[in-house]
Order: sequence, then C-alpha cells, then structure tokens
Amino acid sequence: MSGTGTANGRTVTTRIPARLDRLPWSRWHWMIVIGLGTVWILDGLEVTVVGNIASRLSEDGSGLPISDAQVTGIAAALYVAGACSGALVFGWLTDRFGRKKLFLITLAVYLAATALTAISFSAWWFFLFRFLTGFGIGGEYAAINSAIDELIPSKYRGRVDLIINGSFWLGAMAGSLLSVLALNTDIFPKDIGWRLTFALGVVLGLVILLVRRHVPESPRWMFIHGHDEAAEELVEQVEQEVEKDTGRSLPPAEQEITVRQRHSIGFGLIARTVFRSYPKRAVLGLALFIGQAFLYNAVTFGFGSILVKFFDVSSGATGYYFAVIAFCNFLGPLFLGKLFDTAGRKPMIAGTYILSGVLLFGTAALFGAGTLTAVTMTACWCVVLFFASAGASSAYLTVSEIFPMETRAMAIAFFYAVGTAAGGITGPLVFADLTQSGVVGDTVVAFCIGASLMVAGGLIALFFAVSAEQKSLESIATPLSAQGKNA
Repeated sequence: MSGTGTANGRTVTTRIPARLDRLPWSRWHWMIVIGLGTVWILDGLEVTVVGNIASRLSEDGSGLPISDAQVTGIAAALYVAGACSGALVFGWLTDRFGRKKLFLITLAVYLAATALTAISFSAWWFFLFRFLTGFGIGGEYAAINSAIDELIPSKYRGRVDLIINGSFWLGAMAGSLLSVLALNTDIFPKDIGWRLTFALGVVLGLVILLVRRHVPESPRWMFIHGHDEAAEELVEQVEQEVEKDTGRSLPPAEQEITVRQRHSIGFGLIARTVFRSYPKRAVLGLALFIGQAFLYNAVTFGFGSILVKFFDVSSGATGYYFAVIAFCNFLGPLFLGKLFDTAGRKPMIAGTYILSGVLLFGTAALFGAGTLTAVTMTACWCVVLFFASAGASSAYLTVSEIFPMETRAMAIAFFYAVGTAAGGITGPLVFADLTQSGVVGDTVVAFCIGASLMVAGGLIALFFAVSAEQKSLESIATPLSAQGKNA
C-alpha cells in the first residue's frame, strides 16, 4: 500500500479488496459467519416467542399485568419502531465509526434489553425494553450485513449472505417449539416459563459475544478512514492464517484501487448518492423490501387465526405448524443460495420473487375454493415461503452490495427501516381485519395483496437488478473516495 498527502485526506493506493476477494474458504471465514451471522437466530427467536407467549402473559398469575392486545399490539409496534430507529441510528454510526465497534455495541444493547425484559413487573417496563430490544436488533442488521459483505470473498458472498439472513427462521422455529415447552405449566409455573424464554436469548447472545470479540474490523472501512497501515497488517495476518489452514500459497492480487481518505460522510451526501446517483437501484431496493414485507405479513400475520377459524386447529397446536413453515423458510436460502452466485443475481432475485407471488395466488385460489385442509394449507405455505425466503434474504444482500462502501450501512438501515415499517406498521393495518374476520374472501384478498407486491418486485428486478455475482464490491459501486481511473 502506498500513500501521499496529509494525514487528513491522504491519497492511498491499495490491493486490499482484491486480496480479500481471492481468499479461499477457511476456518477464518467460518469464525466470521458464526460470530456475526448467528444474531439472526436471536431475532427470529425474539419475534416468535413474544407472539406465542402473548396469551400466557395476559393470564392471571403471569406476574405481569398486561393484556393480550397490548402484547401483540403496543409491544409489537414498539419493537418494530425500535428496530427501525436502531437501524437508522446505528447505520449512520457504523459508517462513521466502523463495523466492529458498532456490532459489539448493538449486541450489548440487545443483551441488556432482553435481560431486563425477563424481569418485567409492569406493562410500561415491558414496553420500554421491547423497544430497546428492537433498537439493538435493528442496529445489528446494518452493522452485521455491511461487515459480512466486506469480509466474505466475492465468490461466496451471495450464498453466505442469503443463508445468514435466512437463519432468522431457525430462531423462529426454535422460538415456536420453545414456547410450547415454556408454556407447559406442568414444567414451569405461569410466572416463570415466559421469563426463561427471554433468559435463553441472553445466554445465546453472550455466547455470540464471546465469538464476536475475535471478529476484526473491516479492512475496507479501515483504509478509507485513515487506518491503512492497520488494515495492511490485518490482511497480512489473515492471509497467513488462511495459507496455514488450507496448506497452499495464495495467488497474487493484481487489482488496485486509489482512494482519498475521509473520516466521515454526511447525510446529505449519502442521500444524494443513493437517490440521485443510483435512482434505479433505490427503486429496486424499495420494491424488494416492500414486496417481501407484505407477502410475509399476508401469510404470517393471520397464520394462527386462519388455522383456528377455518381448519379447527387448537390454538395450542399452532406452534407445531409454524415450526414446519419456519424450517421450510430456512431451506430456501440454504438450497438456492449458491445459485445467486452461479446462475446470477438478476434471474434468481426476479425468479424467487415472481414464483413465490404466483404460488401465493394459487394458494389463495385453492383456499377460496375450499379444497384445502390444515395440512395441505401448511404445505402450500411451505412451498411459497421456500422461494420467498430466498428472495427476501436477497433484498438484504442487494442493498448491501449495490451502493458505495461509504454509504453501505446507512443504505441497509434505510431500506430495512422502510421494509420493516411497511410490514410492521402498514401490514397489520391492512391485514388485521382481513385475515381475522373469519370470511374466506377477506383472507383471499390479503393473500392477493401480498402476492401482487411480490410479483411487482420481481418484475422491477428483471429490469433494475445488478449482475453483482462474483464481482468485487468496488466494481459494483465505485467508492465515493475513489480517485483517478477508479472514480
């Protein structure tokens, strides 16, 4: 690495991005995946557990004076508001102060808020710490997605990002089954079982924190923000570790990039870059996030009510059905993820969005005709969400890689916040009466709304999606700090 100029605003030339992208898969990369990626399991666990224990919290003897409507309404809305706020706040801080500082802070916020939720004694306390739990989780999405994409080699970036985002559903499955155990009063008293579910989240978070301490700062962030010497030392250490692990020498990295270092990026420049310099990509990001948010709300918001009201499933058994659906959600990114790196981003993003939308239209038609049972309805949902979950995960991958590095975390935060708000605020307003009315035609309408927006997102991807497979992040979106021929 070479550099010229003053310490503030130096121009440096480096091969660090090329050196990171040409690394073969190794134990070092597994450490990154485990240390950073497993937080999505916690998010899935959190969201599912609260939904499943709502009825227990509102019962006499739970130790918490709160109603079912307050848990699924106010507390859920505050969690969503916290996630949106946390994504935006921590997204800006992540781009300004680095990935590592923030992914440690956001996990600490989550751990503290979840632990304090477990000892809730009143509704206001529960509401406050649900908001702060969401605040930490929202920050995780921005800090973690940006760090993962900057540390994982370009050859594997698509599949790794999809599988990590899809692991949310492993947490959802665990949360669903855990709630069945925790709500069993033959095992735990009413006022203890629900608290233990939150305590388990704290234990898992502490384990992740122990691993995460060893995850390094992003060298890409470091060399742009004036830490080029430290970035060079870090990459050399990683290369030595990978060579030792794989037993073979690394090929030379040829491609260079020259940047003028800067310490911070203002909101104005970020907004102009995302919406003025890349308007088609901004439309793509919005379409993908809003489409997947509405599809998931169309299916999952009234999931329990549909099974109970139309198929006479016991409310205590819906958790088992949800566990099956959650598992199929994870299988989508697991089995389709590699194709996003080989077949390509555009056909896979468009294909998963359009196909899942079309399949949901078909499910709506079968449901409206009265030909489904609880089992076949669940099977239809499983097929729809197998493809939809791969598409939804690719939304996070897309906004993480198609904007310049200096805006990456903030771009993830913005589109995540929009999608989360659409799903968590607008979605319930649209779907609450439709899926819980007990009228078949209303639920069909809900399905068709979600399916339509998913298909629309896929059609937009056909025209606007970027062929980012196996390309360096710097070639997909030139850094704002790039100089000369790189700019």
